[in-house]
Amino acid sequence: MKLATVLHNEEMIPVLVNKDGQSFLPLKAAAEKRSGEGVRIPETIVGIIEGGEPLKGYIQNLSDWASEDKGGQAMWIPWEDTKRLAPIPRPLKNVFCVGKNYADHAIEMGGPEDIPEHIMVFTKPPTSVVADREEVPAHRGVTEQLDYEGELAIIIGKAGKAIPKTEALDYVYGYTIVNDITARDLQKRHKQFFIGKSLDGTCPMGPWIVTADEVGDAGNLNIRTTVNGEVRQVSNTSHFIFSIEQIIADLSKGMTLEPGDIIATGTPAGVGKGFNPPKFLSPGDTIEIEIEKIGLLRNTISE
Repeated sequence: MKLATVLHNEEMIPVLVNKDGQSFLPLKAAAEKRSGEGVRIPETIVGIIEGGEPLKGYIQNLSDWASEDKGGQAMWIPWEDTKRLAPIPRPLKNVFCVGKNYADHAIEMGGPEDIPEHIMVFTKPPTSVVADREEVPAHRGVTEQLDYEGELAIIIGKAGKAIPKTEALDYVYGYTIVNDITARDLQKRHKQFFIGKSLDGTCPMGPWIVTADEVGDAGNLNIRTTVNGEVRQVSNTSHFIFSIEQIIADLSKGMTLEPGDIIATGTPAGVGKGFNPPKFLSPGDTIEIEIEKIGLLRNTISE
């Protein structure tokens, strides 16, 4: 199933996305209307994730009821009657990001010697998160080299530390899409990742979370990025240097992963800096990232 967060009637609510992707079910209101259940729907997606499998099963039953019952059918609300928000609009922690997780991207950024032996990790702060269809600030006067990076992102479903690779997927609630927008000049100037990766509004995320059972093998998904319709990145997550299982195992060795934690898994070759001459983003540019079984994330750089 697909879960999202929207603003409806000036209230931020968690919703279930219809199979057609064009309408949603307000979960709390639907649970209240379906009387006799006594199930409390949390106020946020993170709260729903913390509810684990029992709550996930209830939401699936709620979806079936809303599709079959006349009263339930009337509760589905069109997307256009809402404002889309990021699935987790304000993460409780920084977004974990894996750098250089595709060999071709490592090579385009520095050559074969840049292919890492161990995972490279940096983070983006909660203030960088914006929604699907939301404008990304151009940050004029701060950067002249704004770049895109299309990535699959993992949503952690339960707390764990020292998680074995063989059990890592049990800790995945679902997946979404992240655009790890980067100020390359800041990245180079400061000789580290954080500042150039953390400008406000430079972590578009969405449009929703797709649960792991619906995605299946996330280690074999096609990924495609376009800028103004021009194809820039085409790859598959099977080309990861470090698998999803390895990423979770390595991150959790001395650090507890918690429900709602977000891990961006890295980007393939084709970023703007990788072209000669580079193709950095300009005001008005529209970036679209499409990942198989997940959806499409679209954002425009502000004028």
